[in-house]
Amino acid sequence: MKNIILRPVITEKSMHDVEKGKFTFVVERSAKKNDIKKAIEQKFAVHVVGLSTNIVKGRTARAGKRRLEITYQPFKKAIVALKSGEKINLFDIGA
Repeated sequence: MKNIILRPVITEKSMHDVEKGKFTFVVERSAKKNDIKKAIEQKFAVHVVGLSTNIVKGRTARAGKRRLEITYQPFKKAIVALKSGEKINLFDIGA
C-alpha cells in the first residue's frame, strides 16, 4: 500500500474546521474514498464518520524579478470528519 496521505492542510479555514471535528489533508490524486478512510484510521487510530474530497485545479502565477510564470500542479484534498471527542494531534495549536 503506497503512501496515500501526503500532508495536512494548515490554513485559517482548516483550523476553524478543527473545532467542528473536521480535518483536511492533501492526498494522492488516484486515491479512492475507502482507501483514504482506511489510511486515516490506521495512521492516527481514530474513527472516520464522514469524508469528502475535491480536486483543486492547478493555476499559474508570476514571480521574481523577470515575472516568470510558475505553474502549480492540481491536487486532491480530503476533508475528514471524526467521531465526536476524537482529534488528530497534527492540528493541535497549543495553549
